[in-house]
This record gives sequence, C-alpha cells and structure tokens, in this order.
Amino acid sequence: MKVGKIPENVLKRSVFRQIHTKREEVVLGAGVGEDCAAVKLSEDEMFVISTDPVTGTATDIGHLAIHITLNDLASAGAEPVGVLLTLLLPEDSREEDLKKMMGQIEKVCAQAKVQIMGGHTEVTRAVLQPVINVCGVGKAKTGQLISTSGARPGDDIIATKWIGLEGTSIIAKEKAKELAARYPLGMIQDAQKFDQFLSVLPEAAVAVKSGVSAMHDVTEGGIFGALWELAESSGVGLEIDLKKIPVKQETIEICEFFDINPYELISSGCMLMASKEGTALLRDLEKAGIHASLIGKATKGNDRVLLNQEERRFLEPPKTDELYKVV
Repeated sequence: MKVGKIPENVLKRSVFRQIHTKREEVVLGAGVGEDCAAVKLSEDEMFVISTDPVTGTATDIGHLAIHITLNDLASAGAEPVGVLLTLLLPEDSREEDLKKMMGQIEKVCAQAKVQIMGGHTEVTRAVLQPVINVCGVGKAKTGQLISTSGARPGDDIIATKWIGLEGTSIIAKEKAKELAARYPLGMIQDAQKFDQFLSVLPEAAVAVKSGVSAMHDVTEGGIFGALWELAESSGVGLEIDLKKIPVKQETIEICEFFDINPYELISSGCMLMASKEGTALLRDLEKAGIHASLIGKATKGNDRVLLNQEERRFLEPPKTDELYKVV
C-alpha cells in the first residue's frame, strides 16, 4: 500500500466491514471523516479511559492490542464499552495484512462485547513493523472505581492464573524453530496457545463483586515490576513468597532456554489483587474456574521483600522487559 492515509475504498472494505459488535451506549461511532466517538452514560456512571500501544511484536498484534487495553480497564473495575484504534503500517504492508489485523481485533472485541468506535489507519515510513495504539473506553459506577493505589498494610496479595503467559506465547511463536532443537513439538504448541489466557476480565468481575482493595494487571516488567508498581502506588511494603508465585513449566523451560528471568517477562493474563479477605477472594475465584494463588501480604513501611526459603532479598524498580532480549 502507498504511504499516507488508507484510501476510502480500502478503509470501507478492510476496516469498517470487519466491525460488527455494537453497544447501545455508543451514539457516534466509526465512519468516514468522523474524528470523534460519543458515549452516553447515566448520571451515576463515569467514563474510564486507557490507552496502550503494542510495539514489541508483530505476531498476532491485533489480538494482543485489544486484550492489553481491556485488561487495563478491568483492573480499574470498569466494564469495557469501546475502543479507538490507531494503526500505523510500514510501507511494504498489504491490504490483506490490514484485514487480518482487523479480523483479530474484532474477534476479541466480539468476545468482550466491545465496540470499535473509530480511529485512524495510515501507512508510514516512520515504522518498520505494524504498530497499534488502542484507546479503551469503559464505564464504572460512581464510587466503585478501583485503583492500583488502594492496597493497605495487612492486605493479602493474590496473583491470578500464571505469570509470563504473554511473553511465553510470543517467544514460542517467533522462536519455534530454535526451541524445536531441544523441546518436543507438543510442548511448543501448548506454549503458543497461552494467548487464550490473556484476558483478565473474568477475574476482575469476580474481584469487584467480592470486594478488593486494589488491582493491577501484570504487563511489561513482569510480576516483579507489577509488584513494585503496586507497592509504590499504594505506599506500602511487601512480603512475597517467591515459591507461591504461579508459573507454568513451559514458561520455565523457555526462559531457561533463552537465559531470561520469567519473573521479569511480560505477563498479560495475570492480575495482581490486594484484599483484606484474600482467602474468601481465592474461594470466589476458584468457584468461577479461575486459578489464583495467595503470594504474600502488604506491610507497613517501604521494604519490598522477596522470600525464597531462607533467602531474603529486596525488589528493585521495574527493568526493561526480558522479552526484548529474545525477539
């Protein structure tokens, strides 16, 4: 495709025709020449808005981009309503590439009942691979917003599902040939399918009903980065049992192969929660079929401690994600 805004006929054919999911709250949506979207809310509800780009991989980029932004909204206790997209494509892109990305995006949106409300699509020499930026719009009842800063000393700290899911899936897809030199094909294929676990909307919905002090989705920087951000935002210390942090064997094997740290690997699909009643929250999550683990507690002061049997060490501020050492 040529550099510049996507031609109107391509926009209609490969973007708008892929958009099927609608929400009654969206009173102005995607259309040729439309610069804005509009959402009608009632008096006791508020907008919750988040934005995130995907730049670390081009593999299944549409799929990842939507999950990441919807997870941000869910971590605030909001119900996702719609998304606005900015798609920047390199000059060698084909229309079928754009159509495939939009198909991935609409599939995730349909599963979450989220409308694509508008955006911008462009071919540019400024990027070497596709870049998608997603602005998510959600709604939450007044007084029910949940923040990363809500953890208090004494709260239980819970991690849902497993760490490293997103990073493991990306690496298993992009480095399958290298991994095949050591591991059976079945293990690699299982790891590639970890992207089926990327949404945290189900556990966020359970947590909101059960009562939760804070939530934070685990993305770049991995579980260590997310724990630091939760503690820093809330002004609390932490005592975390490293052995209780949930991680799949496939993640351990793949990280060992590439000599990277699974605890610092991008981990969309895992949600950190702080709760006064962690055991009750665990029980509610398990009833909903969601694996979760109680990994530690929030404490007074600023010490953020990792316990590994007799070893005791301190968390450090987030580092560059381990994914960038591999892909």
